[in-house]
Amino acid sequence: MPEPQPCRQQQGARLLLLLVASATLALYTRRLRPRLLTWGATPGETLRTYPGDELVPDADGTSTMATTLPAPPEKVWPWLVQMGGDRGGWYSWDHLDHYGEPSADRVVPEWQNLQEGQRLPATQGGKSWFTVARLEPNRTLVLRSDLRLPSGHSFDPQTEPPPSARLDGIWGFHLQPAPFGETRLVVRTRGQSRPRWLTGPFDLLLGEPAHFIMQTRQFHSLRARLDTEP
Repeated sequence: MPEPQPCRQQQGARLLLLLVASATLALYTRRLRPRLLTWGATPGETLRTYPGDELVPDADGTSTMATTLPAPPEKVWPWLVQMGGDRGGWYSWDHLDHYGEPSADRVVPEWQNLQEGQRLPATQGGKSWFTVARLEPNRTLVLRSDLRLPSGHSFDPQTEPPPSARLDGIWGFHLQPAPFGETRLVVRTRGQSRPRWLTGPFDLLLGEPAHFIMQTRQFHSLRARLDTEP
């Protein structure tokens, strides 16, 4: 007996939807994703090794994004060193990563004394944090994060065994003098997560695009603050 016309139409629609989804994913992974992960960075900046890379030697994912800021490194550094959930914020989309509180719009002297090993809260209540892993004034600031999944709460890899489901990563800021008194700011991330069969699709479809959105916003906000400095 011939298959009813409505069934054939439904099957055709499903096949078309599958083909469109597959083509979209292929376009994203091959063309758009590499651009997101290296936004603003030169090939040399992308291929270079930076301090802190060694903290995640077997990274599942990495990104290198960059921008030129309208001030020398010694003027950019105070803005970076005062980052933190209980300090100057992150200069990104504050309603997403700073409890809705606006990030600092000035350099605050009380927030300038940052030390390696110091924890910077990332969430209200302090259950998630970044640890200052590398610090060289006016040159390098590397923040490390070790999170349990699915809670998203931090753990200390120095005193606690790593959980089976986790996300370990670094967020590194690297400053280089640029012509005309500017700063080349390169931001390197490296991450390793487990179990990869679960975290891999999440990173591809949500984690990496979210980082792009937040990081480019931070670049914009830093540039705007430096533009208004005397």
